[in-house]
Amino acid sequence: MTRAERYKFLLDYYSKKMPHVSTELEFGSVFQLLVATVLSAQCTDKRINQVTPELFSHYPDAKSMAQAEMEDVLELIKSVSYPNSKAQHLVDLSRMLVRDFGGDVPSEMSDLVKLPGVGRKTANVVQAVGFGRSAIAVDTHVFRVSHRLGLVPKTANTPLKVELTLKKYIPSDMQADAHHWILLHGRYICQSRKPKCDECPFVKFCPKVD
Repeated sequence: MTRAERYKFLLDYYSKKMPHVSTELEFGSVFQLLVATVLSAQCTDKRINQVTPELFSHYPDAKSMAQAEMEDVLELIKSVSYPNSKAQHLVDLSRMLVRDFGGDVPSEMSDLVKLPGVGRKTANVVQAVGFGRSAIAVDTHVFRVSHRLGLVPKTANTPLKVELTLKKYIPSDMQADAHHWILLHGRYICQSRKPKCDECPFVKFCPKVD
């Protein structure tokens, strides 16, 4: 099966099985999506969803969080991974949003990646989920599944190279959904240590490239 045929099979399968899909993070605004996504780095969405309700009750927007001290935010997120650095990032990015963007989250990649704690992956999530842009965020799940299913060549050895390859083959109007399809496939089926190959709809053409 050619690489293009693999993409067609995967996209056809998920567009029928799971046509409407989004992040499992819970949020009420683009700012809250940004915060939750920053917190989710190397941490589970389930854990983040346990933390953010109280966090957002205290700091629902950039203006309120910009007035917080790092220690105040840390107390509310101390159960997530790397809480100290993330608490500092949240306060700093909120202050930058207020100072440079009127308290609103910008939609352009070049502006998003200027924010403390925001890399290309987080920016792509905000663009796709928050603004409905054609974007594909490459996290560890997307990176792993893309290689295992032969969606990208072995030379695509960085998240950016994987992202650009996926965008080459996936139509722009499907990219935001496809990101979640591949991510969820990696989270629940094509897991890192013990992939559930007996449950995988793509096992017939999976080259199992690790």
